[in-house]
Amino acid sequence: MTYTLANLQSDIRSYTEVDSTVLTDAVLNTIIKNSENTILRAVPTDQNAFYATSQAIPGNRYVTIPDDLRSINYVQLTNSNNEQFYLEQRDPSFMAEYYSTPGTSAVDIPKYYGNWDETFWVLAPTPDKSYAITLAYNKEDISLTDTVNPATAPAATNGTYLSNKYQDVLLYSCLVNTYGYLKGPQDMIQYYQGQYQNALTTYATEQIGYRRRDEYEDGMIRQQLKSKSPSSY
Repeated sequence: MTYTLANLQSDIRSYTEVDSTVLTDAVLNTIIKNSENTILRAVPTDQNAFYATSQAIPGNRYVTIPDDLRSINYVQLTNSNNEQFYLEQRDPSFMAEYYSTPGTSAVDIPKYYGNWDETFWVLAPTPDKSYAITLAYNKEDISLTDTVNPATAPAATNGTYLSNKYQDVLLYSCLVNTYGYLKGPQDMIQYYQGQYQNALTTYATEQIGYRRRDEYEDGMIRQQLKSKSPSSY
């Protein structure tokens, strides 16, 4: 089963035994969106990996951050000879010390990059010529709640990565937040927190465990088995 927005709203109301006069669509949409964000911040997934290309401008060390960026994975430059350079990430304080005079006359092949503010990331040194930039980053995911306005996110009408493949993680996260909103019994909150943590652990095992391993390179995942000593029989 995959979750549509209506299915998920219905299940939340059924599990909590609270109808739509209290858990309105607007309230549940906020809970669902908050739950999705909690999961996305907890575990990086290949689903949110994205690549954007742009151009480094000679004499300009600032590069605009994509609107849907959550975090940068790596930055690659390519020059006119198709040579590739991977930049090292540094903090703004390091950039300021390393490159204290970032004027247009102090230019070279960029070696470092860093987050500058919510609008720009910055290169050091300032680019001496034009370079093609490949930015690998984790993007903002589509929310299941975007189905209320399919014109802005038409892909959400077919569900999302979480709602189509990991319904347990999404449902339990929503139930934790819903019982918190309802100021429900502590034992129910604790129960669903436990269910959510168990579901999140297996989700993380798959996303950053199995999907990051290669059987040929890393070998099959094995579980240690306890066996009795022959002398104990």
